[in-house]
Amino acid sequence: MATMDQCLVALKGVLGDIAANPAAEGLDRSVSCRLTDLDEVVVGRLAGGAIRDLHVLPHGPDVPKADIRLTMSSDDLVSLTDGRLAFGPAWMAGRIKLEAGLRDLLRLRKLI
Repeated sequence: MATMDQCLVALKGVLGDIAANPAAEGLDRSVSCRLTDLDEVVVGRLAGGAIRDLHVLPHGPDVPKADIRLTMSSDDLVSLTDGRLAFGPAWMAGRIKLEAGLRDLLRLRKLI
């Protein structure tokens, strides 16, 4: 199990790469990543070509519903950033869950 500090670094890397992609220009969406093994949620905002305001909340009903929601284990998140895990196969195998509106999903498929 990865630590929350490792997860924050990994998430900043993954989301930062997405935000910096030219295809994400003009994207302004709230994001969350629920880490199932840590029972916590990292929330933030993709806007202006960067990831902003990342902070950790305990998983529960008080967590606001983000526009783009990821769910995975802490180890899978870290593996995504170090190249040991590819998003597509992990998503198809159910190791990563991605929820968003149809418009965001179509845009994200160009970015991931």
